[in-house]
Amino acid sequence: MPMSSSNKTISILNYLFATLCGLISAFFVFYTIRLLYVTQGLTVIRTGGQGTYIGAVAFPVLAVLFGIISWRLVKSVHRNKEKQPK
Repeated sequence: MPMSSSNKTISILNYLFATLCGLISAFFVFYTIRLLYVTQGLTVIRTGGQGTYIGAVAFPVLAVLFGIISWRLVKSVHRNKEKQPK
């Protein structure tokens, strides 16, 4: 039995959101690496730049969270496809 149109739409939306979350995760990975490079491993920070430490914690956490969300969305689509009768 083929997938219903609503299931197909949900699968497409899940893939789109997974792609978006994956791109956001990649951005935060890039920005974490950039932060560490620019601050030379958090050793050179300009006066009043204590927000750097917040970024050093927040950016990797956000990268992991968006990566997990993306992974779970893709897995849910595959899980739903396996449940469909053939």
